Amino acid sequence: MGGGVGGGGADGGSDIALHPEKVKIVATCLVVAVGVSLLGLYLKSGAEWRSNWSLSLNRKKKKKPIRVYMDGCFDMMHYGHCNALRQARALGDQLVVGVVSDDEIIANKGPPVTPVHERMIMVNAVKWVDEVISDAPYAITEDFMKKLFDEYNIDYIIHGDDPCVLPDGTDAYALAKKAGRYKQIKRTEGVSSTDIVGRMLLCTRERSISDSHNQSSLQRQFSHGHSQKFEDGGSGSGTRVSHFLPTSRRIVQFSNGKGPGQDARIIYIDGAFDLFHAGHVEILKLARALGDFLLVGIHNDQIVSSKRGAHRPIMNLHERSLSVLACQYVDEVIIGAPWEVSKDMITTFNISSVVHGTVAETNDFLKEKDNPYVVPISMGIFQVLDSPLDITTTTIIKRIVSNHEAYQKRNQKKAASERRYYEDKVYVSGD
Repeated sequence: MGGGVGGGGADGGSDIALHPEKVKIVATCLVVAVGVSLLGLYLKSGAEWRSNWSLSLNRKKKKKPIRVYMDGCFDMMHYGHCNALRQARALGDQLVVGVVSDDEIIANKGPPVTPVHERMIMVNAVKWVDEVISDAPYAITEDFMKKLFDEYNIDYIIHGDDPCVLPDGTDAYALAKKAGRYKQIKRTEGVSSTDIVGRMLLCTRERSISDSHNQSSLQRQFSHGHSQKFEDGGSGSGTRVSHFLPTSRRIVQFSNGKGPGQDARIIYIDGAFDLFHAGHVEILKLARALGDFLLVGIHNDQIVSSKRGAHRPIMNLHERSLSVLACQYVDEVIIGAPWEVSKDMITTFNISSVVHGTVAETNDFLKEKDNPYVVPISMGIFQVLDSPLDITTTTIIKRIVSNHEAYQKRNQKKAASERRYYEDKVYVSGD
């Protein structure tokens, strides 16, 4: 009995001795289980945090873009128009531009120099424009304003700080102002389509007086802002010549600010690009499609005068440079490019191909002597492109001359209202 009890006690002691090990195992399992649970909670909360952060980021990404609208005739489009579009684009995320129809321009201002299809090409090519509406009305009516807000999701209507008065004397943007959806930008001083038409009329008038007259002075008048007839109070058309004062800041604002990539195929095209028009835009578009980077050389005033006559260029070098820079197909310009494309120039700019359009003021690229492209031709990198449009600067000037009286009346009509605006102003470019 005692032995049995003792033996049982011994057996019971053995069982009790094993118990702590079991407890240890159980405790370890519990710790692991708790750890796994905590890790799961941590991972879950981390995933939820990342999900919430992602949703918040997506909401920010999906935030409705601010869409702004600006309209205009954009006749004989110049750097002033482009600067206005640049400023308008800065007030929103997307810029929608309305191009006024030919009929509306005729009814409110007089005949346009460039038809609507050419003006559409010009506006579509501006680097700050996201969308274009054709045949827009000259004045913002209630119906059109509702269409802008409802169909085009426009948030604000933009215009310059110069007055836009209808024939009946009312403000063309009165309804937009009343609706609280109007914003204003600074007008670019020193240029307008009216001015440019005046320059051409002055040019043709001075040229017809006497071809033997020292007409090199006329080109200097354009570049430095002097007009003998206008300053002497003569019977001019009431327009001014260039008062543009170029600044490095303006050039930077118009530039892309990016150079070509390491292995980029660089295309080079040069010219005067005077009275920048739809023909220029289309050939630049064609040239850009041939490579990765389009470099445009713009000849200085002296070169243009020597090659095309003392009455050229109508626009000075910096005016022409800004117009070209505003084009979305252009990556960089050489301001005052040399007439001849040299081996050194090709090497310096790593030019892959030099191109020229079939429609041009002169056919120097076809000459055997004094050909400015003799080097790229000898290197086998010169290419002639079929110009999509048969338009040159001379084409634009001929349109003005053929309808001389109508444009003079148009200029005189607008000059009366513009003269009040320009009084006591310094002709510098706007912000």
